[in-house]
Order: sequence, then structure tokens, then C-alpha cells
Amino acid sequence: MDLIGKPLLKELGLTSSAIFLAFAIGSLIIWATGYSVIGVYRNILAGAFFGRYAIGQTLTQTTPIIFTSLSFLLAFRCGLFNIGAEGQLYIGAFAAAWVGFSLHLPVVIHVVAALLAGAIAGALWGFIPGVLKAFKGANEFVTTLMLSYIANLFTSWLVSPNGPYHGSQWANQTVRIANTAELSRILPPTQLSMSVILAIVMALLIWYILFRTPTGYEIRSVGANPDAAEYGGINVNRMRILALTLAGLLAGLGGAGEILGTHRRFIDGFSPGYGWDGIAGGLIARSHPIAVIFAAFLIGALRAGGMRVDRAGAAPYDIVAVLQGLVIFFVIAPSFIRLSFVKSKKRKV
Repeated sequence: MDLIGKPLLKELGLTSSAIFLAFAIGSLIIWATGYSVIGVYRNILAGAFFGRYAIGQTLTQTTPIIFTSLSFLLAFRCGLFNIGAEGQLYIGAFAAAWVGFSLHLPVVIHVVAALLAGAIAGALWGFIPGVLKAFKGANEFVTTLMLSYIANLFTSWLVSPNGPYHGSQWANQTVRIANTAELSRILPPTQLSMSVILAIVMALLIWYILFRTPTGYEIRSVGANPDAAEYGGINVNRMRILALTLAGLLAGLGGAGEILGTHRRFIDGFSPGYGWDGIAGGLIARSHPIAVIFAAFLIGALRAGGMRVDRAGAAPYDIVAVLQGLVIFFVIAPSFIRLSFVKSKKRKV
């Protein structure tokens, strides 16, 4: 079984040690730049965990990162790099917003319709590079990245002053979605919504698909060795298309949750980089769907705490971004070292 028993304890030990080392090095950097190490970490903890509002802010930041981390890891499990989660998030967010303010439906149906619209839009944005990879051999790293730029710029134009859905003279955003399309908030006065429950459910569902279904086995087999998988009768191209489509669906669903639960309208630039945080979350979690919840929570806590650090004047927000980068580096470095060692041994043989 995957990551159960001793393997789980080993992975937890390695990850915990890596995170501790990252914060230790981060302390040296904070000290070297003239800021108070205790002051920075105290504000991070206060902004992320101390009080109802802080916890709500952390979970609000965590929610979209769970979706984008799942998006990255699902493709990664199939041997693919989905670098376009940010664009898939945006295209899904706008699709959900459009359904939210354009249609008039009963409460539950309206929410479901808007979520489905976001998921389908994101899935389409993942399906395109999947097809290009399967039938043209196009590098998915490039195609997902390019489509991400297209989605960001296209949705930005849609709500610009010259765009068809510009809904406010004060900002580039749509009109507010209908009340019937809103996801309920669960920890007022924060913006935390039912989207966090959906994110956790999706993490459990992806775990089940990957490790308890034939389709999940085929996805992992293609990721481990596509030639052996094809020799064993697995349709490699089909699995690659499916993996990237589902990856896009997850990111699009995350974007829909942000609009319906957090912002209640599409806002240009609403994401501070959740798609890129998803890459970090997937790597920190070592591509395991359940571990993604905790990895995303760590990144969400750093984001929420970082805002407190910046507001309190303890240090610039960039210091927290450096800490996040150090965590990613130290968590994934052992994997790269092992991979390099294996490759060097193969070359010697």
C-alpha cells in the first residue's frame, strides 16, 4: 500500500527534517538582512494560527492551493508536467462567474452549474495540451505554460474597460454573481467557504482513483515507465490525455470555488500565484493526494503569516517567499540526488 507504515514514517521524517532545515537556513537569511528572526516568526505564527480570523485566513489561502497541487500531482503521476494550473484556474474562475451572474437558477442547481462550468472550462484547457502531447509529441511543459498565458490575458481583457464583461468603473472585474450561486461561508468574518470541504473531498477522491482503481494504476504505470506500460497493453496516449484533462478540471474547479466562495465575482489578478503554489504543494507532498492537504496548509500558513509580517513591518513579504522557496528546495533535493545517483550508476553499467 502506498505511503503506509514504515514508508509513511520515513517520508514524514524526511519531509519534517527538510522543513526544519529550511527554516533554520531562513533564520540565518533573516538575521543577515537585518530583521529580527523572532519578530518574523512570531508574526508568521500570529498571522497564521493565533485566533479565529488567522485560522480562517490560513484555510482560505490553503483551499485553492489544494486544488492546484492536486492538478500538478495528477499529471506528474502520469509522467507529465502541468505548468498551466494558473491559467486553468483563471479560465475556470471566469466560466463559473459567467454562469453565476448570467443564469437565473434555484440555489443548489445554480451552485452546481457554476462549479461544473468551472470544472469543464479547466478540463478543456488541460485537454488541449493532452491531445497535442499524445498525437503531435508537443512538450506539455511548453503548451500548458503558453495556454496559461492565453487564459490569463484573455480573462483580463474580458473584464477590462474595453471588454464585454467590465462590471465596475473602479476595478477590472465582473458584476457580482447572484446570491443563488454563492458558496456559503463557514467562518465569518473571514472569506472561508464550503470550497475548503470540496477541496478535501477532491483530495480523497484523487487518492482513491490513483490507488484503488484500474484507471489510477494505468496512470501511475505510464508515469513510471511508458514503454513498459504500452507493452503491457495500456493505451499510453489515452492516459496522458486523461491525466492532463483531469488536471485541468481540478484547477478549474479551484478557480470556481474562489469566485463562488471567496470573491463572489471575477476579479482580474485575483490569484497571487496559486497555480505556481500548486507546483510547490505537489512537490512538498511528494505527489501524494492526502499529503497535499498538509503541504497546501503549510504554504497557506506562510501566505497568511506573510501578510501579517508585512503589515506589522517586521519584514517585507519577500522574506516569507524566500522561506517558501527554501522549504521546496530542501524537500525535493533528496529526490533529485537519488535520481542523479541512479542515473550515474546506470551510465557506469
